[in-house]
Amino acid sequence: MKRFSNIDSKPLLFLSFLLSFLLICSLSTHADNLKYQVPPKIIADIVDAPPSPSVDFSPDNQWMLILERPNLPSIAEISQPELRIAGIRINPQTNGPSRIRHYTRIVVKNIFSGKEKKIRLPENARITNIRWAPDSKKVAFTLTFSDRIELWMIEIKSGKAKKLLNHQINNTYGSPFSWLPDSKRIICLTVPQRRGEAPIKPRIPEGPVIQENIGKKAPARTYQDLLKSPYDESLFEYYLTSQLVLINLKGDKPSSIGSPSIYTYFSPSPDGKYLLVETIHRPYSYIVPISRFPRKIEVWDLNGK
Repeated sequence: MKRFSNIDSKPLLFLSFLLSFLLICSLSTHADNLKYQVPPKIIADIVDAPPSPSVDFSPDNQWMLILERPNLPSIAEISQPELRIAGIRINPQTNGPSRIRHYTRIVVKNIFSGKEKKIRLPENARITNIRWAPDSKKVAFTLTFSDRIELWMIEIKSGKAKKLLNHQINNTYGSPFSWLPDSKRIICLTVPQRRGEAPIKPRIPEGPVIQENIGKKAPARTYQDLLKSPYDESLFEYYLTSQLVLINLKGDKPSSIGSPSIYTYFSPSPDGKYLLVETIHRPYSYIVPISRFPRKIEVWDLNGK
């Protein structure tokens, strides 16, 4: 019987090392060039098939909005940044919610004649917060872009859309605007003009996070995305602080109402002379979300008094 114990193992080790090295290089190159794969067209067409449109009727039941919406969100939408604070999730780039149900196209249709008007809007804008004016002659809505939210309006008679305000809309919490009863004015929440840069997280905390127990046992619900530190509080105030602005559709310059604050709700009175305003104030909680934060409820006139 022949024995192979005297065979030199160095060439075999070298060959094994070389093959392993080539395999790793091949896998690395393949991974570097890897992109999202597209399924066969017949499957892609099924997945991308547009769902049935939604409809929205005017208060006088004379007009109907046909609202087309996408089937699935795009990768660009899902990959946008998300900030989770006080029980809500926002997109810091747009000052709006990180996940929104939006529309991509608006068609205005007369219910009785059947005539339709296709509304021309900027490409790739996401349509949200659609609100009819009380007189049924106008529709206001927001357009969400990759870095901002704008307030727009459609004149039903002409079928033309236009931007109403150069200020950026703040849609981080609650409804961002409301029609006044005369259908000639709109009140909206905007990002304060001199807000400055977002807070930077300190490398060293200024102090400990303290939670006090008064010595009693009590059940506590579990919530997601709560405030956890003074830095979270500063982010909360930075992104949710808004300025109320009054827009007159006659062409007058927009005017500010009150001072910047964290508004959770505002509603005009039936005669359009007053506002019911709800704001959040400190102390903020670390165990419940924004919906349970302390609030102040006031009645203002349109000058903020």
